[in-house]
Amino acid sequence: MIKNFTDLTGKKAIVTGGAQGLSRGMAEGLMQAGAEVCIIDINPRTEQTVQELKYQGFSCWGVRADLGDAESLECGFQSAVEKLGGHLDILVNGAGVQKRHPSEQFPYEDWEFVININLNAVFRLCQMAGRQFMKQKSGGKIINIASMLSFFGGYTVPAYAASKGGVAQLTKALCNEWAGKGIQVNALAPGYMDTEMNTALTDKTNPRYKEITDRIPAHVWGTPEDMKGPCVFLASSASDYLNGAIIPVDGGYLVK
Repeated sequence: MIKNFTDLTGKKAIVTGGAQGLSRGMAEGLMQAGAEVCIIDINPRTEQTVQELKYQGFSCWGVRADLGDAESLECGFQSAVEKLGGHLDILVNGAGVQKRHPSEQFPYEDWEFVININLNAVFRLCQMAGRQFMKQKSGGKIINIASMLSFFGGYTVPAYAASKGGVAQLTKALCNEWAGKGIQVNALAPGYMDTEMNTALTDKTNPRYKEITDRIPAHVWGTPEDMKGPCVFLASSASDYLNGAIIPVDGGYLVK
């Protein structure tokens, strides 16, 4: 009998930020592989997204929560676990925000907002998922979403770059402590993706659009569809001996 290493049938997953963009793509990928998914998102489109996915025949739930608020985050996580029957196998920390200003003009409130959602909330969710996995004594998979800016600094996005550098280091730190408990903590680092977050860059009249596209060896920007396979791989038994890794999904951008 041939084993399907990426079969997620019976697995229970939480995906934050899954109402749209890359996180919705990853949520879809997990469900296409057989997982039951609960999306946690502040986005008003959350329920609509859940209904669309259920209409496709997937087992999907939704929880509205503000990941920037500690109490809302904790309640949202617990509610999601309850909707999944009190068990969790996979956490995908997909929610993220962006603010752009020249660094010398970057408002401190925007710095706090980005760091709180992109790094502080990721730590808290990893911590809660880790405790859940340890309580279950079943191991588990945590997939953080880093960025190209985990490797370099970018322009006019100091808070985003700092937060995503932090996500990469947090991923490694948690691996060191939890690998022996059967918990894999890895991160995907998307390259330049054609999503709502990058509308300022995907405007073809922006000189940066051509500059970026020319550097990508594939000469195309990524899409939510491109995140499905890597996410399913990290969520499945195919990656059981992979831990603490930051995997670029960038069309080759980093190596050029």
